[in-house]
Amino acid sequence: MKPRLNVHISHELAERIEIAARRPGVTKAAVVEAALLGFFSKEFDDQRDGALIRRLDRLTRQYDRLERNLSITTETLALYIRFFLTVTPPLPNTDQEAARALGKERFEYFITQLARRLAGGKNMIRDVLEEVSADENEFFTEAEIAALRAVREGQSSPNGADEHGEAEDE
Repeated sequence: MKPRLNVHISHELAERIEIAARRPGVTKAAVVEAALLGFFSKEFDDQRDGALIRRLDRLTRQYDRLERNLSITTETLALYIRFFLTVTPPLPNTDQEAARALGKERFEYFITQLARRLAGGKNMIRDVLEEVSADENEFFTEAEIAALRAVREGQSSPNGADEHGEAEDE
């Protein structure tokens, strides 16, 4: 005799079991047993592990981008401060009050611009990287790009070469 198990489940799940058990030769116990076998199977573990690995990979890529952006920002700020401190001559005491007023005005303008860029979803680092990064169109013709994409997708190139550029044997 099999062990008996009493459990409480949601009404929605109970309805789904009821519908599945309406098929000829299928009982509620068989449906629940099949579901539990699936839950405890190695395949379920592999699916769950695969989903976790994909999420961790995505998080790792996001972290790497954040780390790169932070590094760029820190280096930019350090370079600016070094440049500013080395090229800015000290002001005479008589000009310092006017310089403070102008500095305050410029800082308020800076904060306004920053708020507008952030509200608009703009990202200076992304803009700069797009300006300095080369696009594949700058190095290849459209035909060469199409051939490279075909190779990446596992198709053979137009001249009969395999992925590594070697001609296939006939």
